[in-house]
Amino acid sequence: MSAGSDSAPAFDGRKTRRPFVLAAIVMAMFMAAIEGTIVATSMPSIVAKIGGVHLYSWVFSAFLLMQAVTVPIYGKLSDLFGRKRVFIAGILIFLAGSVLCGLAWSMPSLVAFRFLQGFGAGAVQPLAITLVGDLYAIEERGKTQGYIASVWGLSSIIGPLAGALIVQYLHWSWIFWMHIPFGVACIFLVTRYLHENVTRKAHSIDYAGAVLLLVTVSSLMLVLTHGGDWGVNELAGLATLTVVAAALFIAQQRRAKDPIMHLELWSNPLIARANAATLTAGIAMIGLISFLPTFVQGVLGGSALVAGFALCAMSIGWPIASVITGHVIVRVGPRRLALLGGTALLVGSVAVALFAAHGPLAAGLGSMVVGIGLGTLNTTFIVSIQTSVAWSQRGAATGTNMLMRILGSALGAAIFGGVLNVSMQRFLASRGVAGSVSLDNIQDLLAGGTRANVVAGVSGLLQEGLSSSLHLVFWGVATAGAVTLAIVAGMPSVKLAGAPSKQAPPAR
Repeated sequence: MSAGSDSAPAFDGRKTRRPFVLAAIVMAMFMAAIEGTIVATSMPSIVAKIGGVHLYSWVFSAFLLMQAVTVPIYGKLSDLFGRKRVFIAGILIFLAGSVLCGLAWSMPSLVAFRFLQGFGAGAVQPLAITLVGDLYAIEERGKTQGYIASVWGLSSIIGPLAGALIVQYLHWSWIFWMHIPFGVACIFLVTRYLHENVTRKAHSIDYAGAVLLLVTVSSLMLVLTHGGDWGVNELAGLATLTVVAAALFIAQQRRAKDPIMHLELWSNPLIARANAATLTAGIAMIGLISFLPTFVQGVLGGSALVAGFALCAMSIGWPIASVITGHVIVRVGPRRLALLGGTALLVGSVAVALFAAHGPLAAGLGSMVVGIGLGTLNTTFIVSIQTSVAWSQRGAATGTNMLMRILGSALGAAIFGGVLNVSMQRFLASRGVAGSVSLDNIQDLLAGGTRANVVAGVSGLLQEGLSSSLHLVFWGVATAGAVTLAIVAGMPSVKLAGAPSKQAPPAR
């Protein structure tokens, strides 16, 4: 398969310097990658200080929801106005949100600022990957995407440990403020060393589709996260709103001049399977990222640093798998690699569900295997999709795949947050303490070293309930892994061609 006949904007080889642009892309990927794991490791300590445990999952969901809505918009804007300006605008919004998150005074305010941060983050990761597709031909693209994906993995190793050290020795605000120097350096490099000539043309942005997507996903997330707290009428109303908004969104995408999600791309079996598997893999990924630190600290009694080590194990396998996949994908083919990645994801998630209770080491080993699977799947899907479309659709196709991953993560955070809340409520009710003990009492368990603050006799009860509830979450992660493997099993067997897309000669 080739990228198609569309010409890319001409990158001026006399001005554009790929090494500097690649350095900016690496820093952008670092910010996007470290954001998830550094917050996940820090959240138990943040909740212990500002409260709001019932909004725990929304700290992740708010960020991911805005990414899910804005990723396809940024992809389309970059196709229309060029990657450079849209990329810089996204970074600026992301940095503004990061500063405000560090100034948050309560859980509701933190959730609100995470919406803004996610609004900017929708441009960072997908456009970084798209720029690699623009600047490098297929022979170089697989290796380069592998290196970029490995940055995601290496950053995810640093993230849990950095988060644990920050909350232990500094104020938790620094988990957000640490993005500022990287973002400023990234903007400088892109401004100075990336030069593109974008042809001006008429454009139409599908804002109606964006609003419908926001309504669809947010209403669904409310059902999944807080459905257990509401009555039948409220649930039925939200479910109806979700279905109607989804139907209107699909109809809007079919009639929009420039839709935010190109439904015709899904007619390609490889793209359809890759996007569907990306969605379910995103659900599995967020399940471990969000709740493994909670298990280590709240159930196993480990510190934030121990939780960070357990989570970063996932990322040890990720960069290794990504680099190897990038080197062999043209020769081996996407289907075989996708099957390998799906199998590793399932095996690792089952291992976490079975053996996490045996200690952080067992949980870490399982998460490392999950990282191998995710690294293999991520690089396989990105390279395959970018090679399957023309340049004029590459931004939209990349954005759609990023949308599916982020949407999967947002839904996963909502699903597993709902599972945890409902399971804990039922457990407390079964023990006859629902009136005197609530989810707010979990805050003391999540704050390492403050177990003495838990009312006598309640600590063990909360640990037991939290353990059983989180095991349900981990089995949900394993289920998502099984569905991912089933999806990639049906991927077509194709060979990626080595012909580069038609574009200006690569800049020096």
